[in-house]
Amino acid sequence: MSKSYKLPEQKKVSLSAIDPKDTGRFHNKEEVLQEIKGLEQELEALQEKLVASKEHAVLFIFQGMDCSGKDGVIKKVFAGLHPQGISAHSFKTPSEEEAQHDFLWRAHRAVPALGQIAVFNRSYYEEVLITRVHGKVSDELAKQRFKHINHFERMLTDSGVKVVKIFLHISKEFQLEKLISRIEDTGKNWKFDPSDLKERKAWNQYSELYEELFEKCSKAAPWYAVPSDNRWYRNYAVLRIAVDVLRSLDLKEPPANPELQPLLAKLRMEEA
Repeated sequence: MSKSYKLPEQKKVSLSAIDPKDTGRFHNKEEVLQEIKGLEQELEALQEKLVASKEHAVLFIFQGMDCSGKDGVIKKVFAGLHPQGISAHSFKTPSEEEAQHDFLWRAHRAVPALGQIAVFNRSYYEEVLITRVHGKVSDELAKQRFKHINHFERMLTDSGVKVVKIFLHISKEFQLEKLISRIEDTGKNWKFDPSDLKERKAWNQYSELYEELFEKCSKAAPWYAVPSDNRWYRNYAVLRIAVDVLRSLDLKEPPANPELQPLLAKLRMEEA
C-alpha cells in the first residue's frame, strides 16, 4: 500500500478530498493477490503471538455509510483467524435493556480481553450519528458524548487495548448501484432495507457528522478512511492496516518454562 489512510489527529478532515475509488499503486485485483496471501499468513501468526502473550488486545471498529461493506470486509479480512481468539459484534438499535444503561455500556461489555481481538460492525459512534440525524440527540449532548468517548478510548488504551477505527469510504453513486442491485437480484433482496432510502437522503448530513467525529474523537485512537468503491482494494487496505497494527505491538512469545523439562523427560521415557 503506497499511502497511509490514517487521518490526522484532531484536525478538520474533508471526505470530499478523499477519493473513494482510489486503489493506491495497484490497477486490478490480480496485482494484490500474492501480497494478500502473505499478509493473511502474517496476520494468523501475529494473532497466535497475541493470544500467547496476553499483554494486549485489539479492537477494530468499522463505520461507514449503508452499503459500504462492513460485513463483507470483516468476513474477508478476519476469516482465517482462529475463532477462539476473535469475536464480532454488530450494533443495531439498542434493546430495551441496553437503552436503560449509559450509551457506552453495551460496547464496553464486548471489549476484548487481553490476548483477544474484537471486531465491531458499527459501534458507540452510532449514538452521535444516526441519533443526531433523527433528532434524538442534540448537538450539545453529542459534544458531551464526544468527551465520554475520548475518555473511554483513553481508558481502553491505558488498559492495553489497541483501538483501531476504520471508516469505509464509498461514493454516493456506488451506494446507489448497490441499492439497485439488491432489488434487481432477487437473491439479494434480503439485504435491502427500505429505511436505507431514508438514510440516503441524509447523505450530506452524515458526511458532515463523520467529519466532526474524525476531528473531535481522535485524541486517544486515530481514524483511518479507506477508499471502498473497489471491494478488492478495500479488503487489501484493511488487511494491511490490521497487520501493521499488530506489528506495532511488538508482540513477543512468552519465555520458555523450565519447569516443563522434567515432564518432557518422563514423556520421552514413554516413547522408549
